[in-house]
Amino acid sequence: MRLRLPTERPTEPPTGYKIAHPVLSQDGTRAGFTGVSLGGALPYGVVAEAACAYGLRHRAPHRRCDCGFHCVHDRRAAEALLCTAEHRAAVLLEVSVLGAYIRFERGFRYARQRVRVMTLGACACGAGAAELGEAGWGRPGWRALVPCCGECLRGRPSLSPAGFARLAGDGLRVVAGGGSAPAGLKAAQGMGVPELVAEAALLQARLDVFQAQLARLGERGERGGRGGGGAAG
Repeated sequence: MRLRLPTERPTEPPTGYKIAHPVLSQDGTRAGFTGVSLGGALPYGVVAEAACAYGLRHRAPHRRCDCGFHCVHDRRAAEALLCTAEHRAAVLLEVSVLGAYIRFERGFRYARQRVRVMTLGACACGAGAAELGEAGWGRPGWRALVPCCGECLRGRPSLSPAGFARLAGDGLRVVAGGGSAPAGLKAAQGMGVPELVAEAALLQARLDVFQAQLARLGERGERGGRGGGGAAG
């Protein structure tokens, strides 16, 4: 006797979150995404249907396989994946879960999806991303892209966020997540003139105190040298 899980019939497609790498086709006419784990070898478009990554002929998601698209329920859980070194250059996707799906504690494994929103992270230097520059790696027929600021592009081939959305099609929205530092970290590049003036005044005050302490130590050394001498006789 097999245990049957309850069947869900939602009135609207569930929403999920995942991370991926944006990619551009070799001829520059299509834009899409490639995953960061098992399905990374199979780039997909804004609206896509999953296939078994192992090449098996069953329909995804199969209960006895781990094929299919994957996403999590909580946006913050997906954002947490962007903290790891290998995923720093990835983007955040908000997706609609379509077709058959299997619900887990933290997310879904499912058959079809529509990517609604792509959120760009900061450039590797910490500044806000203005373009999607070529990352230097890719998949057969696809070039990976990475969020970049204008200073870090340095002549590399690039694509604007609006251009990526146009090539991807199907109503994709691309938004910039900004270049501000996370809570607890201070971004020196984001400091304005008043902040820099205050930092300089603080450093000068510390230097004045340090020089005063050195002067006092020098005076004590001179007095000690004069008082320690005596005549032999």
